[in-house]
Amino acid sequence: QVQLVESGGGLVQPGGSLRLSCEASGLTLDSYGIGWFRQAPGKEREGVSCISTSDGSTIYTDLAKGRFTISRDHAKNTVYLEMSSLKPDDTAVYYCAAEATSFRCPNVYGPNVHWGQGTQVTVSS
Repeated sequence: QVQLVESGGGLVQPGGSLRLSCEASGLTLDSYGIGWFRQAPGKEREGVSCISTSDGSTIYTDLAKGRFTISRDHAKNTVYLEMSSLKPDDTAVYYCAAEATSFRCPNVYGPNVHWGQGTQVTVSS
């Protein structure tokens, strides 16, 4: 059974940092597109960043550029999202998604994407 488990969320002050983890079980992240997405209350889900586990290539949306870093650890079957300079607008539930693909990002509307349960990030003083 494929399972993605996010962790690392929490309460942080503005300007602070967090590292989110997305640990996979039931699959080996050898040739997957892994994405981080987030959804704030009352807002639509939005993309944050993606990585190809095949070659490590990455892509960031504007909200993440310069502040967030995505990476993967094959040995731990885990993808990370390092977030810094956090703002109150970053408050959301953060989800990871995975799909066996050569692309960096999973097709979030496709039938073969796997989702985690999400981890809450709250940025507040």
